[in-house]
Amino acid sequence: MAADGLPPLRAVIARHGLSARKALGQNFLLDLNLTGRIARASGPLEGATVVEIGPGPGGLTRALLAGGARVVAIERDARCLEALADIAAHWPGRLEVIEGDALEIDASGLVEEPARICANLPYNIGTELLVRWLSPDAWPPWWESLTLMFQREVAERVVAAPGSKAYGRLSVLAQWRAEARLLFPVHPSAFTPPPKVTSAVLRVVPGAMPETALAPASPTDLERVVAAAFSQRRKMLRQSLKGLGLDPARLLELAEIDATRRAETLTIPEFLRLARVWATER
Repeated sequence: MAADGLPPLRAVIARHGLSARKALGQNFLLDLNLTGRIARASGPLEGATVVEIGPGPGGLTRALLAGGARVVAIERDARCLEALADIAAHWPGRLEVIEGDALEIDASGLVEEPARICANLPYNIGTELLVRWLSPDAWPPWWESLTLMFQREVAERVVAAPGSKAYGRLSVLAQWRAEARLLFPVHPSAFTPPPKVTSAVLRVVPGAMPETALAPASPTDLERVVAAAFSQRRKMLRQSLKGLGLDPARLLELAEIDATRRAETLTIPEFLRLARVWATER
């Protein structure tokens, strides 16, 4: 038995026949010391409400519950439900498992605020979920923090600074009204099966809305402008912004941005200024 009184994860996987499926973006974490570290990185757990996406056999779930949290877990893979039911029975009344696709479920409606999100995200939906959590019209959002596992390359994009090769759409969306920090890397050997890339744990906390982030530009406007700018990141903005449907030269002139610059050189306030101009002119 493990320290929490439940069987080791390898035994759980063997008992329930839980081979990880590539189509579901699954890579199971089996090291309970590591899952405990991730759970603690999300903040004090006693009495906290945590949403977990893709718990699989429940390694991180167990760490969150052992720390004193109440967990709402969204799991698409029906094969995992029996293993999660065993965990729920071990901590009565503290684990709610919802079967379904996290892309189709509004997690904000499942919990009362304040709540946080902590997850070893399935690789195939992680980026899309992050963008959704970063882009609500209302701010601060329903979540008080995100503690997430990504491929390290993706995590580095989230925290990248202007002018760096990793700086892009995720960097702008994460940093314009939140604080993102890369916590620690996770070697492929920690997973079953081991992925071909190193992973990393990332923490995002909502920040105050800066003055430059205020209306009339919305998160949707900002995302559209940023996506267009980085769609051809090696080209000058006067070329890459043509996808916005307006004259890029005029937009850039009104935003007081040199049309010969490239997207990776723009600061977040400059992107916000450009998004407000585009919203006004279109």
